[in-house]
Formats: sequence, structure tokens, C-alpha cells
Amino acid sequence: MLPVYWNRARILVAIILALGTSAASFAVPPPGKAGEITLVLGRANITDSDGQSSQLVRGALVFVGDRIETASNGHVHVRFVDQALLSVRPNSVLEVESYEFDPANPRDSSIKINLEEGVARAISGEASKAARERFRLNTPVAAIGVRGTDFVVGAYSESTRVKVNEGAVVIAPFSSTCSISDFGPCSDGGLELVRDRAGLAFLESGDAMPRLISSGAIRGRGDLQRQIQSISGPSQESSSLTRNSDEVDSASNPLNNGAFLEAVASPSVRLGAEVAAAKVSSTDFIPTEPITVSAGGQIEQFDHTPPSKMTKSMLDGRQLVWGYYGDSPGAIDRLALSFNEASDARRISVGSAGFGLFRRDASANRVDPELTVVGFQLTSAQAVFNSETGVIALRTDSGRLDVDFQSNTFDTMLSLGHESMGQFEFSAVGRIFDGGFLRAIGGTQKLTGAVSFDGSEAGYLFEKQFNSGLLTGLTLWDSK
Repeated sequence: MLPVYWNRARILVAIILALGTSAASFAVPPPGKAGEITLVLGRANITDSDGQSSQLVRGALVFVGDRIETASNGHVHVRFVDQALLSVRPNSVLEVESYEFDPANPRDSSIKINLEEGVARAISGEASKAARERFRLNTPVAAIGVRGTDFVVGAYSESTRVKVNEGAVVIAPFSSTCSISDFGPCSDGGLELVRDRAGLAFLESGDAMPRLISSGAIRGRGDLQRQIQSISGPSQESSSLTRNSDEVDSASNPLNNGAFLEAVASPSVRLGAEVAAAKVSSTDFIPTEPITVSAGGQIEQFDHTPPSKMTKSMLDGRQLVWGYYGDSPGAIDRLALSFNEASDARRISVGSAGFGLFRRDASANRVDPELTVVGFQLTSAQAVFNSETGVIALRTDSGRLDVDFQSNTFDTMLSLGHESMGQFEFSAVGRIFDGGFLRAIGGTQKLTGAVSFDGSEAGYLFEKQFNSGLLTGLTLWDSK
């Protein structure tokens, strides 16, 4: 890891640049500088081209060759020198391979970013708008070019998913004519995804071209796989997409005839028959940007719900993890591991009929007696509202947890919401008992949880009864 003074030096350079003349924002950026970190939540590291790593902090500079890695609770915002914005979600790895921008000649810009794993949202800046043919975002299986846009990418070792919020992107698989070393969009096998189509582009390793999946009402990944199989059929040559997913007309719309494709270099696209796709809820796989920051840099809204189910490798470094007792979790259960995974090197501390909070053992098995007042920041959460009309997953906007280990008390608050149901709030004041157990039970609500023995982590489950239904959820916290 880099010495502390090196990270401070990067921040100092950022401050000096920010205090320059009023024309500083239009000046040619220093050689190699690509951008600046404007927001850091949780844990994230940056590794430079020499292999030196340091923890990310707000104000740190990002240079060409830098590699950003976010932990399971990490979320990073980058503002680039051309005012482009990039949001890197938890459990992601992103490299800035090239970022050449001259404000005097923006058409000569060239940008290449590699999303090796995870989820990122990109909002185009002046460089990519002026030189679209020189912008590229690579994933392990796809090349993505833009047309002045706002889009979200999910990158996995064997697949890529893309959702467009504004504008358009072109997604293509790597091939002999679409090299990973090139800049700009690829023409061969490219699919243009436009916001108006409100769909999700899906590309799997080995596919000749991406597939378009329009927004709909499928609830889980199993449904996605079944729909993709129904779309692709027995072979790429004879498959097609139709408005009715139960009707496949390979003669009129074979995938290999370029239907619904618009390659950048080939404007004469065959659109003889309009193509729709199997219906899948894009928010199940590509989350929209979960964070809202005010002009002053304050966090206004941040959804702490993991975008997909957490895995054992994501949580191995944590002392506290949730585990579930059933055979398999529900589609909305993102935070809990299986019982066997959660109990590996950990013991149950508190729990309910469905979930348990597992804690890593300490030599003394007691909370550090030197702890005083500790404030915790919300790392991740999941919450649902169960009523007669069904179960609805809620957004977890913000949270607060303060524990006074001297008076053995705690105070917590959660703000939750849903687009159609409005805001919910859960708050509680309770006691911390010997062994680091949290408890607050009374009236129409209850909370049970625990802290790690060193006081660096906390977790609790909660429920609150409303007239219209029951609010329940799980949380994980890190000390500030």
C-alpha cells in the first residue's frame, strides 16, 4: 500500500488545481490526469500503473493507468477532466486505460475505459460527445461505443448487460473485426440500444451479436435464463425475436439478417419487421443510479440494497454476515448467504425464523471494554413491505446507528422508500447487552442485532407493523 503522504500528495494536487484561475476548468489537464474522485462510500482502493495501491478518498486524483476496485460496501464517483461522470458500484473493478482530452480540440480526444467486473454508470462528457468514434468502454466480452449518452453496464466474466437512460450506445462482441485494442464502436455484430426502446441489451460469451430484452414483468434470474433460451432457440442461425415470446418466426426475422440492429458504419439496417423481445425487468439485473448528491456534495439518496445476491467471496472479509435457513433465498433476498457459507468460521449471534446473524469469534468472546461512543454508517440493507396485495421490495435511502458502549445504549434510524408507496421510517432506541447484543422491543416494532467484538461492525434485523402491512429487513453497518 502507498504511504499516507503519497495519497495526501494526490489530494494536494487536486486542491491546487481547484484553486487556480477561473479559466482552470478550460485549461489543458496535466499529463496523465484523467479525473478526480468526488464521492467515496464504504471501502475502495486505487492502484496505479506501477502496482502501488492506496485507499480512495474524496478529492484524490485519477490518472491514466489507474485501476479502481470497490468492496462489497464501496461506491465511487469520478468526475473526468471533460466533465464526464462515472459511478462505480460495489464489487466492481474498473481501469482507465486511456483518457486524452484537449479542450481546444475536443474532436481529437480518445478515451478507453475497461470495466473488468461489476456495475458502472457512465454519463458522457465533452470528449465523448465530440469524438464518439474515439470512445470505448470494454467489458470482458463486449465493446461499447456511445452517441452522447447516459448508460449503465453490468460486466461479468461470461456476459454483459447494458441499459440506456438517455441517448444511445452500440454494443458488439469482440471478433476479428472488433478488437479489444481498438477505439470507438464496432460495426460488425453491433446492436444499437436507444432509450426510446426502454430495453436491456444482453450479450453472452460466444454470441454473434447482442440480444434485446424489453422491459417487462419477469421477477428472477431463472426467468431471464428461460426467456433467453426461448429467444435464442436451438441455434443462432434460426432464432428470432417476436412480440409474442411464445411465437418464433425464424423465416421472417432471423437474428443473422440484422433485424433490429443498427451498426454505426452500416446505416442501411434491415428493419422490415419490428422486433420486440421477451419481457424482463431490467431493474433486476442492471440497477439505475442509486445515489443522488446535492450541489453541495451532500448525499440526498442512496439505495443500499445490493444490486444482486451477495456471494461468499464478497463477504469473506466481514466479521458479521447474514445467513438464511431455507433451501434457497427469495428473489428479493440479496444480503444473506446460505447457512453453511455464513457459519464458516462464524457463530450465530441473533436471528429470526428465516435469518441469522453470524459473527466471527474473538479470543475473549467479549466486546472491547475500551470502546466508548461509536457511530456506524450503513453498508448494505434489504427491506420489504408485506401486505394483502403482496410483497414489495423497498429502497433503503439512508441510515444512522450510534452505539454508546459506556452507557450500553444505542439509537438508530432507517429511511426507506418506494416509488408508488412513498417513504417509510424505522427508528429505535434500545440497549446493548453483554456479548454485544442489540435489542429494542416494544409496541408495534422490534429490533435484534449484534456488534463485532472489536466494535467495527454491526448488524440488526427489524420489523414494524403498520395498519396496511408489515415492514421487515436486514442491515449491515461499518464504524465510521
